Amino acid sequence: IISKICISKTSSDSTPMAMRNGNQKDVTNLKNIYLSKEDFMDFDIGDFPYDNDHTAIGEYHCIIPDGYMGNWYDPVVNYSYCGTGPSWIITRVGDKHYIESMRIQKNVPHRIFPTLETGDIHWHNIRLDVTMRRLSTKGMAGVMFNAVSSLNGLVFSLDNRNKATLAHRYKEQVLTIAQVDFVSDCDREYHLTVDCNGDRVDCYIDDELIIRAVTPLGDRCGKVAITADCPTRFGDFSVCVSEKDFEDIALHIKHDEEMQQKIQTNHPEMKLWKKIDLKNFGTSRQVRFGHLTGTDEWFMVLAQMQKKVHQDAYGTISCLTAINLDGNILWQIGEPSEKSSVIGKICADMPFQVYDINDDGKDEVICSMDYKILILNGATGEVLLSADTPMCDDDDSTLIGPPYGIYAYDRLNPDGIRICNFRGLDKPLDILLKDRYDRLYAYDDRFNLMWKYKCPKSTGHCPLPVDIDGDGKDELLVGYTMLNSRGEELWTYDIADDHTDEIVVGKFRGDGRGYFVCSSGSEGVFIGDLHGNIVCRDYIGHAQRVSVARYQSSSDEFNIAAVNYWGHQGIIYLYDKDGNQIWELENELNGNLISPVNWDGNGVELILTNAEYGLVDGNGVRAVLFPDDGHPIMCCEAIDLCGDERDELVVWDYNTCMIYTQADNPKEQNYHPVKFPNYNASNYRGEYSYPDASYLNLCEQ
Repeated sequence: IISKICISKTSSDSTPMAMRNGNQKDVTNLKNIYLSKEDFMDFDIGDFPYDNDHTAIGEYHCIIPDGYMGNWYDPVVNYSYCGTGPSWIITRVGDKHYIESMRIQKNVPHRIFPTLETGDIHWHNIRLDVTMRRLSTKGMAGVMFNAVSSLNGLVFSLDNRNKATLAHRYKEQVLTIAQVDFVSDCDREYHLTVDCNGDRVDCYIDDELIIRAVTPLGDRCGKVAITADCPTRFGDFSVCVSEKDFEDIALHIKHDEEMQQKIQTNHPEMKLWKKIDLKNFGTSRQVRFGHLTGTDEWFMVLAQMQKKVHQDAYGTISCLTAINLDGNILWQIGEPSEKSSVIGKICADMPFQVYDINDDGKDEVICSMDYKILILNGATGEVLLSADTPMCDDDDSTLIGPPYGIYAYDRLNPDGIRICNFRGLDKPLDILLKDRYDRLYAYDDRFNLMWKYKCPKSTGHCPLPVDIDGDGKDELLVGYTMLNSRGEELWTYDIADDHTDEIVVGKFRGDGRGYFVCSSGSEGVFIGDLHGNIVCRDYIGHAQRVSVARYQSSSDEFNIAAVNYWGHQGIIYLYDKDGNQIWELENELNGNLISPVNWDGNGVELILTNAEYGLVDGNGVRAVLFPDDGHPIMCCEAIDLCGDERDELVVWDYNTCMIYTQADNPKEQNYHPVKFPNYNASNYRGEYSYPDASYLNLCEQ
């Protein structure tokens, strides 16, 4: 991508910095209009807002840190930061404020560059200035610019090898464009300048031209950032452009806003349908939906849970509450807690599902509480069937990652429940119990154990039952390994590390064959066939969520949507059916579900990000916004509750639940998509939307 590079360590250029551009004598091209001018004086001394826990809560909850952030956004979250304080702090030296990077951890869970972003995706032809003092020279520090996201931008930096480098940071790669020797130390400030003029990038240190590169990446638009993986102090940050470019940027922003508003008029607006007071039984994203009385009426079951022994490793249900959509309690088991933000806050699945497991025409609640497996009458909460969870008789040294190397309990503390069809019945009536992340137990509907499987890699979060050979019995993709209906290994993908968070299956590639698409943490998002072969893979940091649907109205083909979390989190990627990237979007928020939403009823789905950003279309444009009505933003879900086959949007926090439908509801529908079954709800389910069930008929002809 580099046309030519010119590197210089000296320069006789005495032109003022505001005139460093393609034509230094052309005053119309002066970069004298500020897009950003930051001295950090409007920040109080102390921590830059951050996730105090650095937990997985942001994987599927929208959590905005408390405190003043100005125009800055921190895109990096890391479980190794838990208990270590903030990533950035505001300090004062003399009469000036600075912002300092605190992080020195570089490679957990994978390569990470702490970054603080600002600006707009339309900025271009910028001149960026910053003062910088590395308080440790054991790492890199510098500025990012022309950035589509924190994992896709140009970086000018000093590093621990006495080098000054211009590089393209792209996903898991850092591609060097130009590099020169430059000796720096920890005792002085350096003034870094980047000046972009078309495809030419000039990099200065203390007004001396260090690198000049010509690259197409210099001519693209993007945000800016400071970045460092060693303690570094930044101050006096500014971004300037010429008057012409300022007007051009403003026109592009206005054009996008007008286009967005036009697109929004093509979709029905949201209207509030229900508002529910959750009283003292509120929870995080631990909610199930079902027909508990055997009628068409929908009910919600909410689980509160307690953490035990170590963070979320042994979360247990402490209270189940069944309500109708008006908030009236149908029944309640356990004791609800007024401290719902403590009891309800957990970063894992809970073992409960709503499903007609005894085939009597009414949904039951299948759950585990207090080391028992239970089937509850959906209408009353009465225990219909009960059994002890299995004894944990495996050698602790053979288990995958239990805290402290010891499984805490003699009996299994289940992490999740799946409804399966291992016996080949007319409907699924088998129950799969799993722990975190080792063992699976398959039961029939009378709690007779059919088989146990101990996973040598990792169960992942959401094993997927699916009939891949057409014999009427479910196979089970467990992480990277396929089991038959008897719990015996058939094959495994050639991946040994990390674990699979989400899986989607279907005939989405248009060749009549079935495929899996998996989001597998640091192993990326990949498409695999039904025989254990990986077709393609994209390393996007920590791949967290995945969905498959027809998202683009210009095509009849399916798309794959994925999002990352740990590390540089919250970057949404859209691919074609074969895994070729179409676009990426960093909406500067966490909790992006990327679930397909049948909002219009026309066969083209919208993408649910979170309850703050709303729905985006297949071009990454915000197509439907939530009303500005003070609604909760922590949790959201898309589900058809009104019965016209279009989806409603359910949003909630610990106190309030609100349900939105289309402004033109009810409306006659001709499109009735097939989606992931509600009876296998999970925070880690890969979502899909297919026109009919034939896309899930995976038997290859």
